[in-house]
Amino acid sequence: MKFLLPLLPAVAGAFSITHLSQHPSLRMHQSLSTSLYSSSSSTSQRPRRPTPDRIRNTQNFKEAKELSQKFITDFQQLQKVGSGEPKRVAIFGGGLSGLSCAKYLSDAGHIPTLYEARGVLGGKVSAWQDEDGDTVETGLHIFFGAYPNIHNLFDELKIQDRLQWAPHRMTFAMQELPGQFTTFEFPAGVPAPLNMAAAILGNTEMLTLEEKIKMVPGLLPMLLEGQSFIDEQDELSVLQFMRKYGMPERINEEIFIAMGKALDFIDPDLLSMTVVLTAMNRFINEADGSQTAFLDGNPPERLCQPMKESIEKKGGEVVCNSPVVEIQLNEESNVKSLKLANGTEITADYYVSAVPVDVFKRLVPTQWSTMPYFRQLDELEGIPVINIQIWFDRKLNSVDGLCFSRSPLLSVYADMSTCCEEYASDDKSMLELVFAPCSPGAGSPLNWIAKPDSDIIDATMKELERLFPLEIGPDAPEEKRANVVKSTVVRVPRSVYAAVPGRNKYRPSQESPIENFIMAGDYATQKYLGSMEGAVLSGKLAAEVICDKFMGRAERKGVKEVHSSVLTKQIEERTPAGIAMEKGRVSPTSYGGGQQGGFENP
Repeated sequence: MKFLLPLLPAVAGAFSITHLSQHPSLRMHQSLSTSLYSSSSSTSQRPRRPTPDRIRNTQNFKEAKELSQKFITDFQQLQKVGSGEPKRVAIFGGGLSGLSCAKYLSDAGHIPTLYEARGVLGGKVSAWQDEDGDTVETGLHIFFGAYPNIHNLFDELKIQDRLQWAPHRMTFAMQELPGQFTTFEFPAGVPAPLNMAAAILGNTEMLTLEEKIKMVPGLLPMLLEGQSFIDEQDELSVLQFMRKYGMPERINEEIFIAMGKALDFIDPDLLSMTVVLTAMNRFINEADGSQTAFLDGNPPERLCQPMKESIEKKGGEVVCNSPVVEIQLNEESNVKSLKLANGTEITADYYVSAVPVDVFKRLVPTQWSTMPYFRQLDELEGIPVINIQIWFDRKLNSVDGLCFSRSPLLSVYADMSTCCEEYASDDKSMLELVFAPCSPGAGSPLNWIAKPDSDIIDATMKELERLFPLEIGPDAPEEKRANVVKSTVVRVPRSVYAAVPGRNKYRPSQESPIENFIMAGDYATQKYLGSMEGAVLSGKLAAEVICDKFMGRAERKGVKEVHSSVLTKQIEERTPAGIAMEKGRVSPTSYGGGQQGGFENP
């Protein structure tokens, strides 16, 4: 890749001559072209962009497809006489990781039963209807082109047409210029990494050419050494990495703060550089890796339901309202059964945890509590985040796609009335926003997660006045002013694991030292970190462990070595803390979900 670097300025220069004369990098809300903002055609009838063809040609996609095929091959082997009986597998946790594990186990011919504590599937992508029948979501979920296992999954379920692809650009609000935005435009048909080079060098509003050049010494090793270099940077925060490689502070202010809050809901001085480099590596090396898509409706209906149907069609089962409250062991410390809140005991050949790390730590049996594999989980915990939805009485002149707000309170947002068919409207907007960081531990001066909804909405509206000065707030012209119809606030006290420096070494392998127990969840070891892609891949890898054991394969990845810092600690037995119950029922947050205040959540 090094030989390409001298070509990048020339490529950007040529691109700027032919394209940047029309570049919509910096325009006011009221004068932006329809290429960047909502189309004048009906939102609900706008034709959808197909999934970019190049996504299926990447090496990562091919590897994901090969792993999927492995389960089909195992199923074919299982059909042969004398190959053994399919294994019964009990999975607890009905988010994407648990559903993925169950889906691929059923593809391989085994019999999974998935137990979800709540009345809705999805975990961190769960959603429900409020009293008005409107969908309330746990988070703003974006599908990147660089999600190979998710796109394989969509192909397998035949639901790729449910993705609504946005134009290939990254849009940032201008901090010092209220109501103005700048974009990084990725030219169509240009291969990676030249398309990203053109996008970066073609934008002149956020970084100078000198600042862009000063990014090269830190990014060049990533291109030359790949994943090994990326993994080695986990001990450094984003700011430490920048200073090590002499990057100007403005790069943090202009780029990395927005990236950190979007990727892990945390400020860059607290975020592992591995997270940023992982995203940048995929975006640089995959031509469509940074292009984004929205699901055309809420995830439980449009994604989780097809997964459930696939599992059940092949003999598996998905059971909601069945919280696991205890992992019961036999004399050899293997799992004997899972105990549900209603007292039912579930037995199987294998057991898979697919709940968030904070939930699982409350269930670790006393006999396991001194084992380094389980004790290393003390070093992992979820990061808090708040999701906000605001319905307005008129259509905002908003970006067609995801926008980095570059606000001290908000991470990213989207006008879902433009980006998602379920919310489509030509005369009213619904903004969905990620409020982060929202606790002192994540970099916020205030503990917003504990504040009332009214305070959170008031603070959000102040930020929206800066983003939409001609449409929101008391200074907006009355004839253009958009008023709030209603809003929702969903708190997730423990979302994806906090990717602070040095956490990767504590992430457990899917295979555990317990013969019949397997670990899933986005915090378990896989290269896509805490994300929807990471959750799907982790569940898939957990299914692979069971299939490999069943087939007697010797080339399994095995149990990941526990870091020496855990092995040298004095470890005492612990009694499991157990799962908190409220009035005899499970709170959504008890199992890692989101909680909408003042409303009985499923």
